[in-house]
Amino acid sequence: MTRPTQTESRALSAGEKIQLTDPKGRMHTIVLAPGEVFHTHKGLIPHEDIIGRPEGIVVTNTGGVDFQVFRPLYEDFVLSMPRGAAVVYPKDAGLIVALGDVFPGATVVEAGVGSGALSIALLRAVGPHGRVHSFELREEFARIAGGNIADFFDGRPDNWDVTVGDLAETLGDTFDEHTVDRVVLDMLTPWTTLDAVGRALVPGGVVIAYVATVPQLSRFVEALRASGCYSEPQSMEAMVRGWHVDGLAVRPDHRMIAHTGFLVTARRMAPGETPLEKKRRPQGSPASADDVEAWTGPEVTEEAIGTRTATGKKLRRVMREAGRRLDRQFPTSKEDQ
Repeated sequence: MTRPTQTESRALSAGEKIQLTDPKGRMHTIVLAPGEVFHTHKGLIPHEDIIGRPEGIVVTNTGGVDFQVFRPLYEDFVLSMPRGAAVVYPKDAGLIVALGDVFPGATVVEAGVGSGALSIALLRAVGPHGRVHSFELREEFARIAGGNIADFFDGRPDNWDVTVGDLAETLGDTFDEHTVDRVVLDMLTPWTTLDAVGRALVPGGVVIAYVATVPQLSRFVEALRASGCYSEPQSMEAMVRGWHVDGLAVRPDHRMIAHTGFLVTARRMAPGETPLEKKRRPQGSPASADDVEAWTGPEVTEEAIGTRTATGKKLRRVMREAGRRLDRQFPTSKEDQ
């Protein structure tokens, strides 16, 4: 899905993903191929009507319905790509890149590759001279992410690597001390990685966690404070609400993208330095032992926090679908599959 630069206008070609949008705003993502036809219940569009033409055109199907033709944006690609695990929504991926100050040329470590949505955003941010290294516990998720990333960049990026394993156990084998600029943790128990992350991060480097629930948020923030290696953590969430604008009829949409996850950021202190403590108002009576146990005792699992993950037959189908467009263009050997 390599995009042309602003100074060039590359014609749409066979093998590219495109997005067709009808007058009601419904989007359809297809892969252009000679001889193929896009079917709807209101008519057909031969792919030859699109191949060789610039994006931004309007094509009409055999039923007289018009469709706009564009290459998918990052958001369009992420929300339509095959997924085995829930993706990091574009609104959160954008904040992770911005709040984490992910810059061109940076070395970024990611824990929890999922379906590859955040990896794509990180790779675009670090550019060709940066590096992204992902750690993933489940091999099937690593394969799905690899297919989606290769699909987006028209091939597997040379500056992306993935390790199937626990970041807390393998990060030190992959990176020397103080050689990583940014660490992004999208995982169930990010607090278990802080020792390894602290050794890998450069002084001033940023760690940012994406967690789904309030108990995870609390435990990670308190673990950051207890470590004594990080600045006072900052916590937030983002909610996006669109607006309906039609002449003088201007109002907020009835639906919005509300809570998807919490973001927590902190910076690595220099070795031997103690972070400043935030002044806090005196609290009431301390929490009881039973309350603390109820908050921190239960094991954090995908089922406990309500995470939906594809399993069994569906997961195998997603693994086949991820990267299939490139397989059709550039068939791989059996060893690569």
